[in-house]
Amino acid sequence: MTTPLDDGPAAPPRSNGELVFAEPWESRAFGMAVTLYEAGLFTWPEFRTALIARITAWTASREHGEPYRYYRLWLGALEDVLAGLSAVSTDELITRAQALAQRSPGHDHRDHAR
Repeated sequence: MTTPLDDGPAAPPRSNGELVFAEPWESRAFGMAVTLYEAGLFTWPEFRTALIARITAWTASREHGEPYRYYRLWLGALEDVLAGLSAVSTDELITRAQALAQRSPGHDHRDHAR
């Protein structure tokens, strides 16, 4: 099964046709969504709808100065889909997100991936 990525409003950032990830967590978030889709947990249209909803909400609130961070919206859409399927509770998502946010910078072991 291949992920039907498109060129529409939900299309991920690309450079010369290749996906672009600014941070290691972005590629992991992308991979989680693709893997769960390929496992049949949700359909791509379900995920795409959630992602477009996140992008639309960001667009409506951008006057507040929040920068556009595609993969934060991607991850939020994944959380929305999983919570909607009752695969994970909203409280559990919040708890895990807070725990990850408290990790020290550099925890991704960037210096060790040589």
